[in-house]
Amino acid sequence: MADANDIKNLRAQTGAGVMDVKNALEEAGGDAEKAKEILRKKGATIAAKKGDRQAKEGVVVSYIHAGSKVGVLLKLYCETDFVAKTDEFKILANDVAMHIAAMDPKYISKQDIPADVIESEKNIYKEQASGANKPDDVIEKILEGKLDKFAEENCLLEQAFVKDSDKKIRQLIEEYIAKLGENIQIGEFVRYEL
Repeated sequence: MADANDIKNLRAQTGAGVMDVKNALEEAGGDAEKAKEILRKKGATIAAKKGDRQAKEGVVVSYIHAGSKVGVLLKLYCETDFVAKTDEFKILANDVAMHIAAMDPKYISKQDIPADVIESEKNIYKEQASGANKPDDVIEKILEGKLDKFAEENCLLEQAFVKDSDKKIRQLIEEYIAKLGENIQIGEFVRYEL
């Protein structure tokens, strides 16, 4: 049986519903960290189920960083205007816009990286690895790892969230999909810097 204090604390950390938190704690045998992981996996599963649903409502948010040297405009989509008007959705939109201001992603996802950019990066990495005297299959794995690292640094959904480095932006959005019950998608964004 999950302790009421543990449920309260985990709810505060994850934003998940009472029953979801209680069930996750019981499944994890009272271990809060394991319960968090269970909740994350559940959020990813829910997000995958809702991923095909059309998200055509949403908000456009702006974020101006302290000092007024960096600003962001972001379109964040959801399925209904009801969800778009909720405080939780607006908090997510502001958090993502703030993250964009801080981390300056170039693309939304790996699929958005142009083929010529990928090819250019591969050529750079091949050149770096050429003097390493390693077998081709090892060099191939090194290239894959470096391309994954490139995506983590340049793709919004793959970046670690600035407010919680244990969580990627993709996972943050999955949590909100599970919480709000609707598909949520990043639209366009523009980052300005003086």
